[in-house]
Amino acid sequence: MAETSIEWTDATWNPVAGCTILTAGCTNCYAMRMAARLEAMGVEKYQGLTRKTGGRAKWTGKIHLDRKSLSIPATWSKPRRVFVNSMSDLFHSDVPAEFISDVWRVMEETPRHTYQILTKRPDRMAAIVPDLPKLPNVWLGTSVEDSRVLHRVDEMRQVPAAIRFISFEPLIGSVAGANLKDIHWAIVGGESGPKARLMDPAWVDEIERMCRIAGTAFFFKQWGGRNKKATGRMLNGRTYDEMPAATL
Repeated sequence: MAETSIEWTDATWNPVAGCTILTAGCTNCYAMRMAARLEAMGVEKYQGLTRKTGGRAKWTGKIHLDRKSLSIPATWSKPRRVFVNSMSDLFHSDVPAEFISDVWRVMEETPRHTYQILTKRPDRMAAIVPDLPKLPNVWLGTSVEDSRVLHRVDEMRQVPAAIRFISFEPLIGSVAGANLKDIHWAIVGGESGPKARLMDPAWVDEIERMCRIAGTAFFFKQWGGRNKKATGRMLNGRTYDEMPAATL
């Protein structure tokens, strides 16, 4: 477990490490840079997960299952929101369904924590989750960076969950026309880092309006850019920190 500065969660837990670039939202993924840094520090879990291409760290596609980490959440006495697999995707095709079931068992046995699982592969999530226990402390979401992957919202809607959420981060294009029916929470954020692609304020306003119409909680995370602290997280003169209410 690691404490985190991510605004919508309290801590991260990574029973899986490593991933594969899938769509445009993955291009500047912070986890690739972090994995490369941890590999350079000699952390065994991250060895071989990235390679340098054009001077930048890129995923190799290797996936590391960290079974030792499955015992960690039980050691946390204080309830917290936990972002599961900030350094991977639990529903990557190379993560066995049996291992996903093991992760589910850990979450079931630690109901004091609220687990937030984010995937770019909601089709696999929708295929696997119905066979797992329905847990009120597990929130399930997908990432949507622009209109080219809006199908993920529809796939996410098919997933049974206490909370279904969409992370529009990094938001690199308009998602006008998205249907947020039965989506409980939307997070919006601009890309950050040295190669950040700028986010148009109009795209953010579109999502905020869609949330109001659908009754979806709206959380504005950041404007991003090369210096996200400088750009901040104020939208139209205020912050938006709405959180959803569990439905199970």
